[in-house]
Parts: sequence; C-alpha cells; structure tokens
Amino acid sequence: MPVLFIGVDLGTSAVKLLLMDENGVIQNMTSRDYPLHFPKPGWSEQNPEDWLLAVLEGLKELTEDCDKSQIAGIGAGGQMHGLVVLDEEDHVIRPAILWNDGRTQKETEWLNHTIGKKQLTEWTGNIAFAGFTAPKLLWMRENEPDLFAKINKVMLPKDYVNYMLSGVHCTDYSDASGMLLLDVANKRWSREMLELCGITEEQMPKLFESFEAVGTLKSEIAKELGFPETVVIAAGAGDNAGAAVGTDTVEEGSCNISLGTSGTIFIPSAAFKTDEGNALHAFVHSNGKFHLMGCMLSAASCNKWWLETILDTDNYAEEQAPIAEERLGKNHVFFLPYLMGERAPHNDPSARGCFIGLTMDSSRADMTQAVLEGISFGLRDSLEAARAMGIEIHTSMLCGGGAKSPLWKKILANIMNIELTSPETEQGPGYGGAMLAAVACGRFASVEEAAHTLVKVTETVKPDPELAALYEERYQQFRKMYPALKGVFAELA
Repeated sequence: MPVLFIGVDLGTSAVKLLLMDENGVIQNMTSRDYPLHFPKPGWSEQNPEDWLLAVLEGLKELTEDCDKSQIAGIGAGGQMHGLVVLDEEDHVIRPAILWNDGRTQKETEWLNHTIGKKQLTEWTGNIAFAGFTAPKLLWMRENEPDLFAKINKVMLPKDYVNYMLSGVHCTDYSDASGMLLLDVANKRWSREMLELCGITEEQMPKLFESFEAVGTLKSEIAKELGFPETVVIAAGAGDNAGAAVGTDTVEEGSCNISLGTSGTIFIPSAAFKTDEGNALHAFVHSNGKFHLMGCMLSAASCNKWWLETILDTDNYAEEQAPIAEERLGKNHVFFLPYLMGERAPHNDPSARGCFIGLTMDSSRADMTQAVLEGISFGLRDSLEAARAMGIEIHTSMLCGGGAKSPLWKKILANIMNIELTSPETEQGPGYGGAMLAAVACGRFASVEEAAHTLVKVTETVKPDPELAALYEERYQQFRKMYPALKGVFAELA
C-alpha cells in the first residue's frame, strides 16, 4: 500500500500544505491565508489560533480525495523566531511577536553592547538581532510584566501547531537556534541566557532533532481529520532549514539561496563554526549537523512593494519585459533594500530603503531593475562574509517566489558570479517538512538519503564572465552606500 506524507509550510502570510507520496511525488497542494497585524509602526504580530485553524482547514481540503489510512506522517517548516507564550492551562497569553517585528531595538543593543557580542557568541554561537526570541522576552518582561508572569511555556510558531496536534511541548534544534536561547555548539538550552531572560528550562519545550518523531496525532484531532491516530508528527524545522532539505542542501560544499519574503543564503557545515564578523548566523541544521546563514529581512517583498504598492500593478512579467539584456550591469540607479531595517550583514533595525543615482533620464524600468539588483547585491554581502571565512561556493540551489523570474535568476547568477540551479519541486519548507516526516516514519534512513533520492535539478543558469565583471564594479559601488548613510538612518530613527 502506498504511503503518504504531509508537509506544512507555516509562513508569515499563509500556510501552504502539500501531500507527498513515498517517491517524492506531490499528489495535492492547498493553502490558507491568515491576517498579519501591525499594532504600532515596526510591530508585527499574529494570533497563533489563526495558524491552527488554517492548518486544520487546510489538512481537510488537502486530503479530501485521498485514502486517509495511507497518511503516515506530518512534518512542518515554519517561520522562525516568533515568540509564542502559553499559560499554565496552555492558552495563548498574547499575540505572537513575529520574526520581522522591530520593537526590541533597545533590548538588542543592551544584549550586544552591555552583555557583549563576544559573550553572547560564547553562550549561543550568535549575537542578538531584533527579530530573535530572547530580546522579545526581555521586552515583554519590561513592558508587559503581568503577562510575563503568566508564562508557563515559551514556544515557536510551528511548535505551537505541533503541540496542538500532538500534545507534546516540543521544538527542534534548527528552529531553536534562532531564539538566542540555545547553546548551539552543544545543542542544549543556554542556562546563562535563560537566567538573563528570567526563564527556566522547565518553561522551554523539549528539544528534538528535526527528523525525530515527537509523538502521534491526538485522538480528538485524528477523529476530526479522519486520520489514523498512528500518524507521526515530526519535529520539523525552521523554514530555511526545511527548505534546505527540500533543495538537497544538506552536505558541506552545497548552498541554497532563497528569494522569498526575506532573502537567505544557507551554507551547510559538518562542524560548528562562527563568523567573526557576526554577519552570519550559526545554527543547527535539520540533519543534525550545522549551517551558516545570512538573512535579509526584505527580499522578494521589496519587489512586491515596488510593483504592487508603488506602481499599482501585479503584472511582474510586464514590468520586467523592458529590461533587455544590454541594460544588465549598466544601470546607473541603485536601490538599498532595507525597507524593514536589515539583519545580515548590518544588523541595523534603523536602516531604510532608498533609491540612489536618480537623474532626469531615469526610467520606470531602471528603478524596477535597481530593485532586483539591490536585493541581489544584499545577498552578495552574505556570500562575501562566507568567503571571508575561507568558504568557497561555486554553485547554489535557488528557491523562493523570486526564483520564478528568469531575469532575476540571470541578474543574481552574475552578481554572485556562481551557477544557480533550480529544483524540480519548488515547494521549499513544505517539501522539506514532508521529507522530514518520511525520515521520522522510517521511509529513509537519514535526511541525506531522503534529499539525495527525491530532489531533482531541472535548470542551471551560469554567469557570463563579461556581465559578471560589470556587476562586480557595480557591487563595489553598492557596498559603499550603506556605510555612508548609516548615520543618516540613525538620525531618522
């Protein structure tokens, strides 16, 4: 009898679900939107109950035409860093504070400059970023002390859903790595960071490898969905580690670049290592090893803002059509893609987006091109941080919504000056989550075996030496712009 696995991609604006057979073939997909709330400028929140409702409704639609008795496991890749807090009755205390929330600038600066980046790196392998979970706990303790006192469990977004499905307070090492509460090198909660945040280890969820089973479906959930109670719930992964599995980025020497809402460069490592400049995160990978990751807060979301909010169009292809090949590498307009501040490599919540180099003959197409190039230059910054560590990258998988644009692929390949390959199945965290569920159920012996077996490459875009040289000159100009404006951004903030 064929076996089916479900992958859940718990994103910022929607949950995407897919049904995969044991050979990696996707049988069905569906999605459910949920609201995103901005109660104050720079704040970003969601109600965890909305995630659960969307997942349950999505699971029913996803499986309505299949033999539910064949469903063996569920695995999730989820938005990272979000603070979900439960009281002693497991009720949500307050809306989740999301990864792209910028309210913790004061707490982040205190951690980095008073506690110190060196000390934080010793404790956790990372420094503080405004989106991380620990600064949010400090903010909550200072600004919402009555609610803070009610905290019985601290969780991450996908782990809240896993708890509601399985009844187990759980997280995985890859997602926990982004909390600034995990001793990443030793794969255990950092006693020092927990004490600093006023949290005990008993208030934290149990740690699992991404490919481990945390439990099975609760009987009432199984009954509601019509699933067997034996359905395994895998620990799952943070969205980027999940997407890395779904693109076979699991061995040292490989790389994955994601052009999603945020932009990431993901570099697996067999051993734990840190970036002395603190531009890259040092996290646990979903195969139990480690990875380095650079993350831009705004990537494809910059393009969406430019086209839909400013130009009032959703015809992306039409806007890109005038950008002929002879224009590439010669644009006099630059765009800084810091619409929500920036993480890698600047770690500056005050940074802002701007166009530079506009003249009377600047065109709409020049500005559209500048947005695509500016995001690509921003990702190149993280690549340079990896190269400074002696890491050589010659090829990378490419995923995310922006990867659907042939023009953007060409621009990125030449700005990075590396080959970009595309996976046959472009479902990122959801596909990776289903593969992790397959490992948890014993279908594959390891994450590596699952990735190598199921992921296929369909296209390769190679850089052109002449165009790469033109973009190298443009990149060297781009990298001077943020330092020149850093003080201005601070004043504006």
